[in-house]
Amino acid sequence: MDASLVRTSKFLSKVLRHAPESVGLRLDEAGWVDVDELLAAAGRAGVALDRPTLERVVAENDKQRFALSPDGVRIRASQGHSVTVELGLEPVVPPDVLFHGTADRNLDSIRAQGLVPGRRTHVHLSADEATAVNVGRRHGRPVVLRVRAGEMHRAGHPFYRSDNGVWLTGAVPPAHIDFPE
Repeated sequence: MDASLVRTSKFLSKVLRHAPESVGLRLDEAGWVDVDELLAAAGRAGVALDRPTLERVVAENDKQRFALSPDGVRIRASQGHSVTVELGLEPVVPPDVLFHGTADRNLDSIRAQGLVPGRRTHVHLSADEATAVNVGRRHGRPVVLRVRAGEMHRAGHPFYRSDNGVWLTGAVPPAHIDFPE
């Protein structure tokens, strides 16, 4: 994605995941907002955004962070919210192992309290190690943790899979994490 689309994606992440009020928007209970309202709010905030650019960001975002409604009238973030939304995801059985990418400086905290969502509503997990490495790299020197998701699920922890394939759960206790040597 070119630099202008990356800037637009970051703007959308802020507005649709964390601070819709910063541009005068209000997400509905499922995180949706009217596309025309979003475009008008972007303009008022000094962000040049039109429908073709918005559709291009949705289509080309490598992480598929955003989704348009089937009729193209509404948009929302697929996951990663720090504001309360109900994405309508049904619990699903996870694979036996999922992965979490983090920075090495976070390991002591994770060993003590496990993986917690922090400002987000869920802990994000990956189905493959390569994705987890890329996630960890964004935060510093990457470390990949193996999460025994099947074991957690059998112990009663619910898992969800967002529309873009990210695995979500409320928290991961340290006992269910395999740490690198």
